[in-house]
This record gives sequence, structure tokens and C-alpha cells, in this order.
Amino acid sequence: MNVLLNIVWVVFGGLMIAIEYVISSVVMMLTIVGIPFGLQTLKLAVVSLWPFGTVVAPGSWPSGCLAGVMNVIWWCVGGLAIALTHLGWGLLFCISIVGIPFGLQHFKLMRLALLPFGKTVA
Repeated sequence: MNVLLNIVWVVFGGLMIAIEYVISSVVMMLTIVGIPFGLQTLKLAVVSLWPFGTVVAPGSWPSGCLAGVMNVIWWCVGGLAIALTHLGWGLLFCISIVGIPFGLQHFKLMRLALLPFGKTVA
């Protein structure tokens, strides 16, 4: 069932979201300072390409205080805007019963977009 839902997700917008994340990741990685943020955007691209069946769990580098500082910087620079976009799409999808699984995936992406540092994608 996850494969079918992932195929529907990719056809109806998931591929476009993933491409946007990859492009923004490459742009961020052009500077040395932006490399950690570009890596987090690649994490978002992986989840947005194949969200059903992927699990976002705590426990990767950086952890502790460094992750907190990086998350605050991420949140101020663009993470809040990304999260609000996923919140809007999630609410829009949850209006219909058929769209609820897709809305829940947007909520998963929203949580990852708010605080990506210190999380792993499996």
C-alpha cells in the first residue's frame, strides 16, 4: 500500500517538491556556511520524494546544544516559511477523507522542516 501511495504522491506533486528542495540545497551549498543547511534540505528532499514508509527519528549529528543553535538559525532563515507551507497543504488535504494520508505526510514534513537538525530519516 505504501508503494501505491508513494507513486500517487510523486505523480501529484511530490517530485516537484523534491526538485525544489534539491535546487535550494545546491544553492545553499555554494557557500561553506550553507553546507549544513543544504544537507538538512536534502533530508527534506528525501522525505518529500518517498514519504510513505519513511520514519523521521531523533538521533543524528549534531546533537545537544549545537543542534539547538542550528535549529534556531534554520527556523529564522527559512524553516518557518517551509513549515507553514506544509501546514497549509496538510490542512487542505485533510478536508477530504481521500486526502488525509497525504495531509499527514505534509504534517510529517512540517515537523521535519521546523527542527531538522538532530533528526535522521530511515
